[in-house]
Amino acid sequence: MAPSLSKKSDASASAAPAWHPNLRIVEQLPDTKVVRTAFFINGAAALIAIVLALYLGHQEWTLHGVNREISEWQHSIDENKKASQEAVVLYSDFKAEEAKTNEVADYVVSKPVISEIILRLGAMTPKKIAFDALDFKDTGLSIKATVKGAPDRASGDASAYEKQLRSDKVLGPMFSDVNLLTMRRNGTSGRLIIEIFCSYNKGLKKTL
Repeated sequence: MAPSLSKKSDASASAAPAWHPNLRIVEQLPDTKVVRTAFFINGAAALIAIVLALYLGHQEWTLHGVNREISEWQHSIDENKKASQEAVVLYSDFKAEEAKTNEVADYVVSKPVISEIILRLGAMTPKKIAFDALDFKDTGLSIKATVKGAPDRASGDASAYEKQLRSDKVLGPMFSDVNLLTMRRNGTSGRLIIEIFCSYNKGLKKTL
């Protein structure tokens, strides 16, 4: 009996590929994505790398500029260092000379007018006090005098004259201190010899 043609045809038909995919089998469906996901991932990674490279390049350029400015400043400092040190030394010398000048100026200003002192001493000194010497020193006035009168009252008159010099309205402000230094008897006359020192006060007029 001859083989059946229908069976043979069925077998050939099952072996031949279908003219369209079976939509029920997902694995056999064609890839319809226009742009794949891997492209976006690779693009994002490349963009991040480019941005990072640009940032690092900018930072490197900025650092290079800063280092160049620092180098220029250091070069300028090195060039001016010697002149700066010399200027510091000169300024120190100037301050030292200025201090000396101010000291001399203060000393000159601190000495009162001699003529004013002499005139005031002549006007306010009691007649029982006779001047032996007036010594105008750098720091003050030394008054050497003889106290007239009875010996038992001479020491009291000397102390009273010391207080009078200290409290005088004209001479008082000229002197910072008035001290009765010595009192001794003259062996020949028996009178009391005294020495009073009046220290100059600062801030007075220049000596004539």
